[in-house]
Amino acid sequence: MVVYIVLGVVVLVLLMCLVTVQQGTVAIITVFGKFQRILRPGLNFRIPFVESIYRRISYQNRSIELKFQAITQDQANVNFSAMLLYAVLNQESETLQNVAFKFMDERNFMQALIRSVEGAVRAFVATKKQSEILQLRTEIILHVKEQLDKQLEDWGYHLLDLQMNDIAFDDIIVRSMAQVVASNNLKAAAENEGQALLITKTKAAEAEGNAIKISAEAERQAAQLRGQGVALFREEVARGMALAAKEMQTANLDASFILFSMWTDAIKHFAENGKGNTIFLDGSNNGMQNTLHQLMSIVQNSHIVKEDK
Repeated sequence: MVVYIVLGVVVLVLLMCLVTVQQGTVAIITVFGKFQRILRPGLNFRIPFVESIYRRISYQNRSIELKFQAITQDQANVNFSAMLLYAVLNQESETLQNVAFKFMDERNFMQALIRSVEGAVRAFVATKKQSEILQLRTEIILHVKEQLDKQLEDWGYHLLDLQMNDIAFDDIIVRSMAQVVASNNLKAAAENEGQALLITKTKAAEAEGNAIKISAEAERQAAQLRGQGVALFREEVARGMALAAKEMQTANLDASFILFSMWTDAIKHFAENGKGNTIFLDGSNNGMQNTLHQLMSIVQNSHIVKEDK
């Protein structure tokens, strides 16, 4: 009976000597409260009642969700939603001792980590205006990593990644920002419309100016041609009258005969080309004589002018 008891005690002690450590973790062994060694994954041996497992540490990646607020330089509240990914720095003995003994427990470490991240983000946001925050997502992440890398290394950890999943303002600020964007869009639309109207008016004025210039040039050329035509007409009339007067003098005919013929031709021309216009002529004998006397005086005056020349 005693033998069985002794065997049972021996088996129990042997079982207590064997320790299994899961993959991805290590076990910190202490002797009477003092760090002794580290047990790696697998089946390990320890001295029962002397060596005890102080803590099991996982060196796998861990993540945590963060939600906090920050205030910008112009006193706007910004709501952040972030994901933090971290892990034990390495599996060296010194690093694992920092992880095991720097903090009383895991809860205290998590509290320090969260507050450190929030403090770094708030310090950065406090130097920026609300209009800049949404464009500085990458800069915020780089700033937090720069601030925390050394501190986490002293604790035995390192920051693998920090994702700013959401950056949002209070509802009243969102509405005011929307109003600013809308007003800027209206301003830009008004400026574009004004520029388009100015271009339209300018082109219309240029077209009208060109039309006036072309019309004036055409009118000038037409007036010039009309003047030239009238001058040629008068020249031909004078030449014809001089030739007719010369022939009549040669034939010893009265000059009033050709003048009468010209007067009747003029009346015929008025009738054919008058286009409905009304011309009042004195058709009496006295009126005809007065007209002939006037024409004769014009012919005589023209001869006197030629003789003077």
